[in-house]
Amino acid sequence: MPDETERKKNQGADPAPRRCWIYRGTRRSGTYLYLAKENDFDAAPRALIEQMGALELVMELQLYPGRKLARANTAEVIRSLERKGYYLQLPPADMPGRNRLQ
Repeated sequence: MPDETERKKNQGADPAPRRCWIYRGTRRSGTYLYLAKENDFDAAPRALIEQMGALELVMELQLYPGRKLARANTAEVIRSLERKGYYLQLPPADMPGRNRLQ
């Protein structure tokens, strides 16, 4: 069992949870826009926002390493939020590398 010093040292190892806000577009089912700041639509390209149609807040979420997301890699989402301020989740059929029936 780790002592108090070891516990304190390890507490700083994981980054603090990152809040994000997830919006659903009205034009394309299964497309979601994750934002680092609530209602900060200026973080994403204008053309992307226009293509998504009206945006509806779906949920606010705390992201942290180890958290499982249904259709996105948590580490990739966090990196994108930190670098760009947004992350775009496409429907499964539109995701790169996905096998499709021909």
